[in-house]
Amino acid sequence: MPRLSVALITYNEEENLPKTLEAVRDIANEIVVVDSHSTDKTREIAQSYGAKVFKEDWKGFRDQKNSALEKCSGEWILFLDADEVVSKELKKSILEAIKNPKAEGYFLNRKTFYAGKFLEYTWQPDWVLRLVKKSANPRWEGGNVHEYLKIDGKTAKLNGFLYHYTYKNIYDHFQKSLKYAKLSAEELHKKGKNFKIHKLLINPFWAFFRQYILKRGFLDGIRGLSVAVSYYFSTFLKYLFLWEIEQKEKNKNAGS
Repeated sequence: MPRLSVALITYNEEENLPKTLEAVRDIANEIVVVDSHSTDKTREIAQSYGAKVFKEDWKGFRDQKNSALEKCSGEWILFLDADEVVSKELKKSILEAIKNPKAEGYFLNRKTFYAGKFLEYTWQPDWVLRLVKKSANPRWEGGNVHEYLKIDGKTAKLNGFLYHYTYKNIYDHFQKSLKYAKLSAEELHKKGKNFKIHKLLINPFWAFFRQYILKRGFLDGIRGLSVAVSYYFSTFLKYLFLWEIEQKEKNKNAGS
């Protein structure tokens, strides 16, 4: 059986990390954790599962994940977030894929646990490239907010869910939406994108409509509505934060 490395990045994940590592400890030949100076027991928990733990300053999601990839020695690499859990069916699919590979990379369907229940329609399907062959030149690309994994080679999909426990509760969800809206605005500004009033007014409505109607979020009831509203909220704030950044620059330049 080819060697499998499991790679993660962490920061204060003592609550989520045990179930994430427990689900893969019997299939992982190596666990690599790049931790950005957690102040809880994250590193100790990782080490208790035999992980190789590296402490590094935060470089953004893309660069931090690439650092973890570089440290993996297995023929195959399974990249997980610290709040993701491999289901039993997916574990079987992973073992079969690396034993009898039909591709150099595999997409996994992530299913989100939200407000006490798994979402059946919202964010479904959510295919993410996570199982990759090291020889296929895997790398995280994109910005340091909306990063994505790429390889050189053929890809396929695996059966089974990657369970996603990303939000503790609705308050946590909207707190993170606020955080990522600000990061997204900063990313847009770095790319030279300018604030446009029509994007502030129109794009939030489109984001809500796409999630709630086109992607059938309404079938998940109040949970689906909450997620759709979060898209309106974060999209509106993203452009509002971009406007704020530009105003600060104008005021700074006017005063110099």
